[in-house]
Amino acid sequence: MALTLNRRTLLAGLGSSALLPRIALAAPYAAPHEEKMVPVEGGRIYVRMNGTSSGTRPPLLMIHGGPGGSHSGYLPFLALSAERPIILYDQLDSGRSDIPNDPKNWRVERFVAEIGAIRRAFGLEKLYIYGGSWGGTIALEYAAKRPGGLAGTILQSPLISTRTWLSDTTALRRSLPAATQQMLDNCESVAPPPAEQCSAAGEVFNSRFLRRLPRTPELEAYRSALPVPFNQRIYEAMWGRTEFVSTGSLRNYNGEHLLNQLNGARTLFVTGQYDEARPQTVQMFAARLPGSELAVIPGAGHAIANDRPDELVAVVSHWLMRNDRTA
Repeated sequence: MALTLNRRTLLAGLGSSALLPRIALAAPYAAPHEEKMVPVEGGRIYVRMNGTSSGTRPPLLMIHGGPGGSHSGYLPFLALSAERPIILYDQLDSGRSDIPNDPKNWRVERFVAEIGAIRRAFGLEKLYIYGGSWGGTIALEYAAKRPGGLAGTILQSPLISTRTWLSDTTALRRSLPAATQQMLDNCESVAPPPAEQCSAAGEVFNSRFLRRLPRTPELEAYRSALPVPFNQRIYEAMWGRTEFVSTGSLRNYNGEHLLNQLNGARTLFVTGQYDEARPQTVQMFAARLPGSELAVIPGAGHAIANDRPDELVAVVSHWLMRNDRTA
């Protein structure tokens, strides 16, 4: 079914015709109220929390993408810390976490186990989880286990299966100018052009479907201060060298069957209008989970929190507060 991407569709997907509240986004970003280095298999991970756990609303744990990204992309969600605790963390070998760079740690199940470690370290009896892109894989895998105290799951532009991901990127690549497509083809040949030409062609794709707006100076400064803003080694080992071909350990990943195990659980799917995880694909996944909800954020690419932070944070806040009543 075709989606009409406007504000009415956005709100209808959340079961409300009322205007969403506008969330005030603060910058520069607030310091954490609490931060810890949490032991996990292979080392320690950095975790920060804003807000207090003494309230009645379950915390929201944000799971970043990559593989190899950092928590910095979810800083806009600190605006919700007056409502509930917001917990950001870096996966092992990313951001401010330990960097053993040992490939034996780069397994889906080990990354999933980090959530349990965070819950134990912070005493989180109840929580919501939000996973974006590769973080959506982790969130799906965790939620499918139906752990106690999980109040709900948000899957933003999730990597559910490599097959569907590559189908989306292939379709979007074919929408690029012919010269760009030819350059990308050449870059995948046995005798590729100079690296700068390949990077320029890749940036055409990225500027349309990944991050449509530049990072703010505040976010760029925060991200640049991280010991490892992005770990290319993990990305290439688990995914590959480009978005268009998967040669790493995730090349045959398929978590579609896990959607069936979420039946009855509170789940929100989110995608951007121009997302690399195309709206029609995310809608297809949502349709397979009765009772789930879908929000399409107008004007956003894959990095929704970068392109449309106000809209994304408001949508998530609205959904969380509605589900708090029965959490």
